[in-house]
Amino acid sequence: MFGLARIRITITARNVNADTRGSVHSDTSTCAIMTQSRLRYTGMTQKLYPDSGVAPLTRSDAQWREALSPEAFAVTRLKHTERPFTGRYWDTTEAGTYYCVCCGTPLFASDTKFDAGCGWPSYFEPIDPEHVREVRDTSHGMVRTEVLCNVCDAHLGHVFPDGPPPTGLRYCMNSLSMRFEPAK
Repeated sequence: MFGLARIRITITARNVNADTRGSVHSDTSTCAIMTQSRLRYTGMTQKLYPDSGVAPLTRSDAQWREALSPEAFAVTRLKHTERPFTGRYWDTTEAGTYYCVCCGTPLFASDTKFDAGCGWPSYFEPIDPEHVREVRDTSHGMVRTEVLCNVCDAHLGHVFPDGPPPTGLRYCMNSLSMRFEPAK
């Protein structure tokens, strides 16, 4: 059995078209992601992180400001943090999935959520490790590990080594960086 191989293409062009054989023709600023069976237009610039299978999307600040609430923009694009015990998901116990508010990437399942007592939604592992990226954060006179969406670079929160088994990790996220969808 053969799986579909993804081909990711970064194009600085105006339009992207595919002919019937799957060739890509370009003319500024749209990116196409092509698989063996289809061509999808994303309408935004993309770049490939070489260590992952993810091709993140990028938008201008103006595009993000138009797409997000001012509060979500401040958290996800400017790396602000919502105050503890104020976010809409810090005490949510309903079954479902938490998605990136910017790009819709599935981030955390409710069965990995736990009450850390910190005032932010906390999880012991992401749905898929490829969906998040961890980077060293030395802001505010501290050394922490920042968690970003690996598709759109949204600031999600931080991860700490004081979580429950089985991982021992606490992904401490901002509610404003996520959208919750209840299980069906």
